[in-house]
Amino acid sequence: MNLDDIQRLIKMVDESDLDEMTIEEGEFKLTLKKAAEPSASPAMNAMPMMMPPQYFSPQQAQPTQAPPPAAKSAEAPPPAPVDAGKKYKEVRSPMVGTFYRAPAPEANPYVQVGDSISKGKVLCIIEAMKLMNEIESDVDGKIVKILVENGKPVEFDQVLFLVE
Repeated sequence: MNLDDIQRLIKMVDESDLDEMTIEEGEFKLTLKKAAEPSASPAMNAMPMMMPPQYFSPQQAQPTQAPPPAAKSAEAPPPAPVDAGKKYKEVRSPMVGTFYRAPAPEANPYVQVGDSISKGKVLCIIEAMKLMNEIESDVDGKIVKILVENGKPVEFDQVLFLVE
């Protein structure tokens, strides 16, 4: 089961009348439950999407809640691109969690505006359920804008960086 499969399952449960769903594939077990009521912090109820195997064994991979649906009307509009005439590549969040620009509070950020990046370069960390997940670039280019503040929560598929 890969990240896309899990994301589709979350969406299906969210859009259905089901309150809970459990999927077992070999030793991997995934349980999705709808939240009884929305919580104050969606990032606290979020599940890590698919972490590399060194983070947990299949028996530990039992998330208990799907993230509550985001309130679209309450969100602030995304910041305007640096130059609306240019088309930028977007680096998006692969999971819900907390965004960190550096590996530690006193460390230098992984990237700054103006830095050249290549595929595989670590851009940031997203903390999900006490796991620190390094987010790597899937594009080559130059960082034009960082759209998330350090220490702020991010949603799945939220744009984190604009790359030229």
